[in-house]
Amino acid sequence: MDSRMEEVAKKGQEGLKVLAELGKQVAIMGNLGNLYVERYLNKIYRLPQQTGLQRVMECYGRPQYFYKMFRMSTDVFMALHDLLVSTYGLTSTTNVSSIESLAMFLWIVGGPQSFAQVENRFVRSLWTVHTKLQEVLLCLRKLAKDIIKPTDPTFSYEHERIKDERFWLHFKGAIGAIDGSHVPVSVPADDSVNHRCRHGFTSQNVLAICVLAICDVDMRFTFVVAGWPGCAHDTRILNHALSHFSSFPVPPKGKYYLVDSGYPNRTGYLAPFKGSTYHLSEFRLCRDRPPQGKYEVFNFLHSSLRDVVERTFGVLKQKWHILKGVPSFSPLTQKHIIIACMALHNFIRDSKLRDKIFDKCDADDEYVPPMLRREVAPTQADPVEEEENEDSMKNIRSRIADACLAMAT
Repeated sequence: MDSRMEEVAKKGQEGLKVLAELGKQVAIMGNLGNLYVERYLNKIYRLPQQTGLQRVMECYGRPQYFYKMFRMSTDVFMALHDLLVSTYGLTSTTNVSSIESLAMFLWIVGGPQSFAQVENRFVRSLWTVHTKLQEVLLCLRKLAKDIIKPTDPTFSYEHERIKDERFWLHFKGAIGAIDGSHVPVSVPADDSVNHRCRHGFTSQNVLAICVLAICDVDMRFTFVVAGWPGCAHDTRILNHALSHFSSFPVPPKGKYYLVDSGYPNRTGYLAPFKGSTYHLSEFRLCRDRPPQGKYEVFNFLHSSLRDVVERTFGVLKQKWHILKGVPSFSPLTQKHIIIACMALHNFIRDSKLRDKIFDKCDADDEYVPPMLRREVAPTQADPVEEEENEDSMKNIRSRIADACLAMAT
């Protein structure tokens, strides 16, 4: 009997311990519940005087301020918004409209503005800002596939500037220009050596082809490769693009791209003569002395025509200031932002609507927007063997140079 009572008492004590432990757990859960209520349910949210959409629409009523904020006119903004909504999947949610999402993205890449500044300006959480940036970026990536390409894939149309009496008899086979540009980016410390370019900062190397088409000076990107580390040579990127991208607009027979001395002179790619004055800035330093000899005369005309690609990169970087230092997103996101800015560039150009920066370029063929960083082309290109025949670019270049000199004298 006593042993049974002891056993019952022991079980009772164990039960009391379990109840006490459960009581502690309930108390802890109660405290967590109170903390949750205080932090989230009873949280005092900011009550903005204006919603993000209202702020955008207020700017919309002030066209000049709207252009400064979002880097495009109101007409271009609405045309872009309607296209992204109708064709590329940009949508509104219960709390954030598609107009506000696009405005936040443009403010980030045009400023550039940090997420904290966007959070404060539009009164949105950092999570919302990041989510909407990714949504708009995805839509612009889709747009880039459709808009970064030649308007005339057969290159049968000669641009009006090519028909200028200075160029037509000599460069009527030119269909555009190729150049590379460095965009400073943020990379992991263990990969910074590969991305450090000749200018001393870590960057991605962007290869772009700019075509001369339709308008006086179109300044459109027709092909882009981004993501290469800054130490990569332009010729290496070009060779890789030719062999790996079916979308590369290869020049047809008798046509060619204008390239600088950083690229080899080969079929389809006409380079200047090395060892002679080439860049327009160098010629401007010698205003009292016109180009001398066939090499300088050729290089001057070649540079005057190829200058369109520098002007194009100038407009791109002057408009989208995020390209002077892309924030520390993932390398893939940084690459997508660069391409998205180029898609925006082409959309504004194709819209045929007024834009302050493009208008300056159209009004003055020699106007070059201030580059964020002045880049100097490398003096030597990778060696490439040329076929010695009548149609080699070496012979073509020599014939053009002789004709240019004869015209100048």
